[in-house]
Amino acid sequence: MGEHKRRQMRHDEMERLLAAGNRAEMRAVIDELTRHLADSGRLIEAGWLSLKVMAIPDDAPPVQIQEMRNAYYSGAQHLFASIMSMLDEGEEPTEKDLSRLDKIKAELDGFVEDFKLKNFEAAGSA
Repeated sequence: MGEHKRRQMRHDEMERLLAAGNRAEMRAVIDELTRHLADSGRLIEAGWLSLKVMAIPDDAPPVQIQEMRNAYYSGAQHLFASIMSMLDEGEEPTEKDLSRLDKIKAELDGFVEDFKLKNFEAAGSA
């Protein structure tokens, strides 16, 4: 099967899952797409596409989509450039390097938790 046909099938599958609203299945498809794009050297694009599918309305105007893409890539570029500039010299990561990366992880984990609380319904009942 050709790459274009495989890509179209993945897109069709994503559309079906979006219409059904099954987040677990959507997550599995997004994870597969992320692995594929990461293997192709396009990890940032995978994140952008995931955000686009999950957060941008289908009827969003092209300028909104372009500006959101610019903001997403700008954030990714800032984070990567910051990481590269803050690492200590040498081949092996230092304790300080690892501490800085842990702090970035904690900051981003906090963002994700806050985002979930504001944007997703709670599962189950109290």
